[in-house]
Amino acid sequence: MTEHGTVAHGELKEALPVETRISPGAARIMEINRDAIEHPNEFWSKVASELYFSERTGPAFEEIKEAPYGRWFAKWKTNLSYNCLDRWIGTETQHKVAFYWEGENGDQRTLTYLQLYREVNRMASILETAGVKAGDRVTVYMPMIPEAIFTMMGIVRLGAIHSVVFGGFTAQALADRINDSKSKVVVTADGGWRRGKIVELKKIVDQALAQTPTIEKVIVVKRTAQPVEMTEGRDVWYHDAVKGAADYVAPVMVEGTHPSYILYTSGTTGKPKGACHSTAGYMVWLYYTTNAVFNITPKDLFWCTADIGWVTGHSYIIYGPTLRGATSLMYEGAADFPAWDRWWDNIEKYGVSILYTSPTAIRGFIKQGEKWPEKHNLSSLRILGTVGEPINPEAWNWYYRVIGKSHCPIVDTWWQTETGGIMISPQPGIATYPLKPGSGTLPLAGVDAAVVDEHGKELPRAEKGLIVIRRPWPGQFMTLWGDHQRYEQVYFSKFPGFYYPADFCYRDTDHYFWLLGRADEVMKIAGHRIATTELEDILIMHPAVAESAVIGKADEIKGEVPVACVILKPGHTPSPQLRQELLDHVRNNMGPIAVPSQIYFVEKVPKTRSAKIMRRLIRDVVEERPLGDVTTLEDETSVEEARRAYNELKAQIDKART
Repeated sequence: MTEHGTVAHGELKEALPVETRISPGAARIMEINRDAIEHPNEFWSKVASELYFSERTGPAFEEIKEAPYGRWFAKWKTNLSYNCLDRWIGTETQHKVAFYWEGENGDQRTLTYLQLYREVNRMASILETAGVKAGDRVTVYMPMIPEAIFTMMGIVRLGAIHSVVFGGFTAQALADRINDSKSKVVVTADGGWRRGKIVELKKIVDQALAQTPTIEKVIVVKRTAQPVEMTEGRDVWYHDAVKGAADYVAPVMVEGTHPSYILYTSGTTGKPKGACHSTAGYMVWLYYTTNAVFNITPKDLFWCTADIGWVTGHSYIIYGPTLRGATSLMYEGAADFPAWDRWWDNIEKYGVSILYTSPTAIRGFIKQGEKWPEKHNLSSLRILGTVGEPINPEAWNWYYRVIGKSHCPIVDTWWQTETGGIMISPQPGIATYPLKPGSGTLPLAGVDAAVVDEHGKELPRAEKGLIVIRRPWPGQFMTLWGDHQRYEQVYFSKFPGFYYPADFCYRDTDHYFWLLGRADEVMKIAGHRIATTELEDILIMHPAVAESAVIGKADEIKGEVPVACVILKPGHTPSPQLRQELLDHVRNNMGPIAVPSQIYFVEKVPKTRSAKIMRRLIRDVVEERPLGDVTTLEDETSVEEARRAYNELKAQIDKART
């Protein structure tokens, strides 16, 4: 760390005084960004020239008058599976490990690119036998096992469209997604392991299919070997079907705008939003961003800790690394099973050099103390990354110091399901420049990001506002499946012509972007707008606090007042003195306007399975009202999980009130 609170990439020499001038590396990144914005055809055609296209007709980019205001590689033809696999066959890369797989129960598998290629072809053959053809939708409801990779790549090999549903969803959530996509086949497993217990996936599928008339076949992978019901004529065991599968299925070459997948994300109504991504634009974006952000070399072992049910898993477990011929680790289980050092054991065992995870996971590790990572040799690590939410500076510094041993740069990435890949991040694969804990730094090539006020007027640097993307980029999603009108209304109506991510942001004097959380998670206190994440970061700065969750509670005078749930680090106990100390801490670091009206000391806060805080649920508890409709909570949250979390938090807060 430098006296300016920055850390430089690469050799991590003392950083430039970043508040006085732009570093050469940052200037280089900004130059590339402008070039891609001003000359999209030339820039992205050159990137795409490194990938395989069976036809290259017309421009790489063409403007259109309606949302999303651009089309990418519309008349070019390619296949995503071909570029991830076939392109490596006959080269030295075919013998390179594509994936090491670690099961929660200790099972292990190693797949070279050649082995992966063969397995994907066999899965494509099974799907083809089941009647899947180009344009058909296939729902994938699986644990984190290699067969999930075979399935996703086998689907796009046929020119079909996958809809991956997270294995923690309920039968109703699964049925809703199957019906919206009108899938004809489901690929699942008998079960999956989670913290030593079996999640009965096949049973959940059977319950869902009572409501899904379009499903014709169910392919079932044996993972846990517990008894399951198999419906004759509909259900097929994968291990039986693969015996007669063909070793090669010709990849179907599709137009660049042909859909590759649908991924459902949360919305403000009961109906989930099916973000639909292209083939070529998405592929080219991942090919570029995987290199720019992670700087993966032939010697690296990359580990993205996400689930395949989320876009991070799609982009940076399945497709991005294989497009680059990289070696990845795929892990099935939880971070704390059988103990809190499982991740650190994996890093030591496999020699992980690039770790990509979430700030919430990091804060969870902080609460457990440094003893767990100190038990393991983490010297193989070279780059650390974060995804999913803004990372507070305290978590950033702990990650840098304890996990990276003060020599690994941190790529703090901002992006969304809808963007397809990383949009704002440090880019050690392109240039080195100073880092600032908590900032995503600079946009990637072609990302025309700006910070605007409520009327769409660009704000001067160092003023808080809303982030927008003013130009199309290759990875952008094309529509919401079956509902283009909703697509235009949700993402393009607030600021016509601009993509609106609904995130709060500011840009500092060095042009660095600081993402501050969802715009709908901003409290309005006596006319002042304060982001919940900003106040959470202030609380986490206190040495006693491991984690915090802040919501705005309705107030007759101020409109809203902050209320905080605080989780303490080991060695600290709740007390009136500590509560007052935290209130004073907020007052001194943010001002009287932000001081919480109440602080509750709790053991945990309710989160989704992807570790996002369920603030609406907390608000129901704090405002002492019964739990309302939970069908529109984050998609990965089941109704049962939300009710259980609500009751647990209510008991904790009731105890604190007394």
